[in-house]
Amino acid sequence: MWYVYILKSKDYDWRYIGYSENLKKRFRDHNKGKVQSTKHYKPFELEAYVAVNSKQKAKSLESYFKTGSGKAILMKRILQSD
Repeated sequence: MWYVYILKSKDYDWRYIGYSENLKKRFRDHNKGKVQSTKHYKPFELEAYVAVNSKQKAKSLESYFKTGSGKAILMKRILQSD
């Protein structure tokens, strides 16, 4: 399985969207500061993830979630708070 995940910084108003085949390892790498694009915003909490069966689907979904309409869907349907 491949995972598209959304991380939320615990200290900043900042989110990161990525994809990985090994979600647990990737999450640890983000929190250890091993990922260049996120190291200044750690620590993170895993806000949500979506599992898909191929790398191509994960890449496409990640790209979509980074668009304006994709962000709107994320906020309204996936990350909404009750």
